[in-house]
Amino acid sequence: MPKMKTKRAAAKRFKITGTGRVRRPKAGKQHRMMRGDKSPARLRRLRKNAMVAPCDEKEIKRLMPYAPYKK
Repeated sequence: MPKMKTKRAAAKRFKITGTGRVRRPKAGKQHRMMRGDKSPARLRRLRKNAMVAPCDEKEIKRLMPYAPYKK
């Protein structure tokens, strides 16, 4: 049986925490950061990571079969 391949797009976007949750970056931090488009408070909130909703975790873990997590 051949090895399963990891979806590289998912591997670049998500990380698995030590407890098995899936961490993701927050949306909206790629451009238009200055000139009053986004407030400093909003930019500080965007720095942090967010967790994927529990209903979506199973699908994301399926895309990364060799990620270190507890099943």
